[in-house]
Amino acid sequence: MTRWIIPDIHGCAKTVKAMMKNMLKATRDDELFFLGDYIDRGPSSKEVIDFLMDLQEGGWNIHCLKGNHEDYCVRTWEADQQRHLFKPDVQKLWENVGAKETYKSFGVKHPREIPEKYIEWMRNLPFYYELEHYILVHAGMNFHAEDPFKDTHSMITTRDFKVDFKKTGGKRIIHGHLPEDYSFIDHVIHNPDSYDFIVLDNGVFNTSKPGMGNLMAFDPDSNKLVALSNLDM
Repeated sequence: MTRWIIPDIHGCAKTVKAMMKNMLKATRDDELFFLGDYIDRGPSSKEVIDFLMDLQEGGWNIHCLKGNHEDYCVRTWEADQQRHLFKPDVQKLWENVGAKETYKSFGVKHPREIPEKYIEWMRNLPFYYELEHYILVHAGMNFHAEDPFKDTHSMITTRDFKVDFKKTGGKRIIHGHLPEDYSFIDHVIHNPDSYDFIVLDNGVFNTSKPGMGNLMAFDPDSNKLVALSNLDM
């Protein structure tokens, strides 16, 4: 069994499928962890969720966490049920970060038209997962809180944190959310004494910037890092 951690996919279905099949050669014996942000920006948000749902229904050993983009989608869908005269603030926020690509992927004009089974799937995603030496989360944790595990909003939105190992049981944080240059991601992984976190998001949708535009996968047991250039955009 191999364990793989895969960060932000952002609607890049061809890329994640090729990563799983050709790069990781993943099987049902492997354990796969996805760090959220499955939708928006890329062209195939619905296809990404269908792919993950199919893996779950097919008995694959996978764990999918919630990202801020799933949260935006769910909250916008709920708000749009009320048929507001003006767009709710959360819808404006979501549309500024890629919602229109998600509408197109689902073939809808309004958020409320997204089938409820997808909303329920996103709504029920957990915020974190614990391994022996790591805590997996989409964005990070609020260590100013007495119990950072109760601040789920920070888990999908925070942009800055310093790990309090007393509150994590000595575990480092592995997260996505903030795209970083490939060389920095590799540096952090191979210098554990200097960093209390591992960031894996390489901005798969950002194909025009040097050092970016890859989907990443990380094996926490061997420290192996795999990168695949975007095949969707």
